[in-house]
Amino acid sequence: MNRYIAIAAAALALLGGAYFLQPSTATDLAAFGSAEAQTAQAEVDTSLVVEMTLGDENAPLTVIEYASFTCPHCRSFHDNTFAAFKSSYIDTGRVRFIYREVYFDRFGLWAGMVARCGGPERYFGISDMIYDQQSTWTAGDTPAAIADNLARIGKTAGLTSEEVDACLQDGDLAQAMVAVYQENAERDGIRSTPSFLIDGELVAGDQSFAAFSALLDARLAE
Repeated sequence: MNRYIAIAAAALALLGGAYFLQPSTATDLAAFGSAEAQTAQAEVDTSLVVEMTLGDENAPLTVIEYASFTCPHCRSFHDNTFAAFKSSYIDTGRVRFIYREVYFDRFGLWAGMVARCGGPERYFGISDMIYDQQSTWTAGDTPAAIADNLARIGKTAGLTSEEVDACLQDGDLAQAMVAVYQENAERDGIRSTPSFLIDGELVAGDQSFAAFSALLDARLAE
């Protein structure tokens, strides 16, 4: 796979328990598989981007996670906290969960495109695989190798080669994903990953289950 989506990478620094975002100077997207770049001024159809959610839409508490598939602290949250959070709060109807992707680089964008390739019903299952294999798929020594690693995850999840290729070549979706990410992150004041909005209150950093459940219980008791 030797065609790539190029985005101007946001400057980042690894500090404490989160990745920190710096303002990007450009949003120069090039369509995957296209000979010419689609400029940032091009009209973007953000309706292409589906919000990925779990749980009862009428749950008393809404939690929004902002995370990057290339962020090790995000992987830590999903390795160590997410399963218990899901079983205790999402599956019991107490929390509606929304997952929003953050793109530090083109590789995180590609990972998001592969995760979305199976639609909302398969998104979280594929996302789990991407996080579980983060240290492996990000270890490719070239962009082509990383793209191939992500495509392999998609195919392991049951997608066909044609489906994965079509997803990774969808320049309109890529541009829409970046536009939605930038709009959401700016509005919600996201400066690091993982970050969580708990009914609108911003909490940053990887959370243990004990710390996270204490925050949730306090809000549910109000």
